[in-house]
Amino acid sequence: MNFRRRSPAERAEQRAERAAAELARREDPYNVTQASRIYFLPNLMTAGNLFCGFMAIVNCIQARLAETAPTGEYLGATNAEHYRYAVWFIFGAAAFDALDGRLARMGGRESLFGAEFDSIADVVSFGVAPTLMMFYLILSPTQGNYLWFRNVGWAIGFIYLLCAAMRLARFNVITNPLLRPGKKEANKDFMGLPVPAAAGTVASLVLFLLKLQESDKSLKAWALALPFLMLLIGLLMMSTVRYPSGKGIDLQTRMKFRTFAAGLALVGLVLFFKEYALLGVCLTYIFFGLIRHWRRPAPPPAANVPNRPAGNV
Repeated sequence: MNFRRRSPAERAEQRAERAAAELARREDPYNVTQASRIYFLPNLMTAGNLFCGFMAIVNCIQARLAETAPTGEYLGATNAEHYRYAVWFIFGAAAFDALDGRLARMGGRESLFGAEFDSIADVVSFGVAPTLMMFYLILSPTQGNYLWFRNVGWAIGFIYLLCAAMRLARFNVITNPLLRPGKKEANKDFMGLPVPAAAGTVASLVLFLLKLQESDKSLKAWALALPFLMLLIGLLMMSTVRYPSGKGIDLQTRMKFRTFAAGLALVGLVLFFKEYALLGVCLTYIFFGLIRHWRRPAPPPAANVPNRPAGNV
């Protein structure tokens, strides 16, 4: 038998082909190993998101227990204090949610497992927790008045939760690598109101209501706005309105001095007037997307192309 000895160039070419095949196998998102890979830092942030959502739910339940307790307290805190804890846990979940995706993209450590885990955590933190907060809170200032709230409150909460879950499912579908193999969408905007922004709006409104309660102002009129705002938010989550994502902002992003100064001023307002500034920021984000969507020029009508006659001309 005659075995031809391969040249160094042929061996190098074969090694390069094997390396390319191995790289393609690893980068295939539907490779079993790659799809189920658990990367520590991004998934640690997602676990932090889930923990904050769980603690927000716990504090909503404790707020209800404090409200019905004879002393008006539960575990040494009033219902308003428990609601505040729940609000800050929701904002903490939003911070963890922003970090997990950014860390995954920066390190090239995205996986299908991470995307699904993130969506499950988001359902808890930005779906169940705000729904429970709204459901418990509107019962308190309206007991003895607006009794129809107690009949429709559960339905409004479920509609919000349903829209949040469907929004997350749609996001996973439209970003699935199978739909655009080897391609990434050029438009970085979110389609529909992102779920963390929706939950942040509900949480900031709750913080605003609690501030009014401290000032001895009636919550009845303001509490009426919460269910309708949740319905609007639910519809916006399932809409095709585009919202800026901020994915293009990183450590190398440059900005003008005026923009930087305005950003610092906004941070200062949030820190010193958080009960009002957070609600203002969230509502501004919601209506910015709506106004931009309404002002977007309509696509030009398709040109009428005459039908080509059949047969020879």
